[in-house]
Amino acid sequence: MVHIQHHSMRRVLRREIAGTIGLLTDEQDFTAMRRYCTFTFADHASYLQQVEALLRTLASQGGHTTVALFDPEEYAEFCAEHGLEPDAPTSRTRFTAELASTGATLPYEGQPFAELVPNLVDEAVRQATWEYATTLLSRIGNCASCGEDIGRAAFIRASDLLVRILESTGPGERHLVCSVSTSPETLIAVLHADDDEEGTPQLDEAEALEFTTVLAVGIATQSAGGLVMRTSAADRTDRVFGWRLRGEVLEPLTAGEVFDAYCTDIESGDLVSPESGVDYCVPPDLGDGPTTAHTH
Repeated sequence: MVHIQHHSMRRVLRREIAGTIGLLTDEQDFTAMRRYCTFTFADHASYLQQVEALLRTLASQGGHTTVALFDPEEYAEFCAEHGLEPDAPTSRTRFTAELASTGATLPYEGQPFAELVPNLVDEAVRQATWEYATTLLSRIGNCASCGEDIGRAAFIRASDLLVRILESTGPGERHLVCSVSTSPETLIAVLHADDDEEGTPQLDEAEALEFTTVLAVGIATQSAGGLVMRTSAADRTDRVFGWRLRGEVLEPLTAGEVFDAYCTDIESGDLVSPESGVDYCVPPDLGDGPTTAHTH
C-alpha cells in the first residue's frame, strides 16, 4: 500500500517537471551530429517522427515541454569550453539545459511539426538579429562633439518613431516590417499590433524591442532602410504604405514605391502578383518633431 502511494506521488510530481528537448531542424545539422557514435538515429525524417511522438506522449501525461533549436557547431564549442566529451548523451543534456535559458525556444502545445519547425527557425533568426543589432549599437560609441552615446540616442529616436507610427495609423490590426541594409546582410524585423477594447495598441514586448533595435541600427549607422506597414480593419479595405529611412528621418513613400516594395520578392527580386482588394497608398503624417539622435 505504501509502495502504491509513493508511486502515485511520484507520478503526480512528474507532471510538475518542465522539460526541454533540443531539436535538429534540418538535414545538414542532423548529418553533423551523426559523427558521434552515441547519436544513434539513422535518418532525419524518422528522427523528427520520434521526437514528435515523444512530445505528444509527454503532453498527454500533462507535462510541459519546451523545444530548443540545437546547433551542432554551438554544441561543439560548448563542450570545448566546459571540458565535456561531445560524444556523450550527458553532454547533449547539459547543452540542451543551457539552451532552455539562452537559446531559441518554443513551447510544445500540440502543434504539428510542419508548423513547429519553421516557427522555431524563425525564432532563432529573430534572436540572432536582435543580438547582432544590439552588439552593433553598443560598439558605435559616443558622439565626438558632445560625448552622448550614439546607440542610446538612436534607440530613443527609434522608439519615438514607432510610437508616432502606431498613433497615426488609426485603429485595427497592423503588420509592420523594418529592413536595414548592413554588412554582411540586411537586418529585418517584424512587428504585429492589434487594439484592445479601449483602442490601445497591444504589442509583443520581444517583437517591439527587436523592431526598435533594428530601426535604431539604421539611424545610428546612417544605413539605407525602410518600413512597410499593412493595416486591416473590419470596416475598410486593407491599406499598405511605407517610409524610407533617411538618416534619422522617415520619408513617406509614394503609392507607386510602396507597390514596388510590397510586390517584390526580397530574396529573388522577382515581382509578386499584387493582392486584389488592397489599397497601396501614401502613409499618414507622422507629425515628426525635432530629432534626438546624432547625424554623423
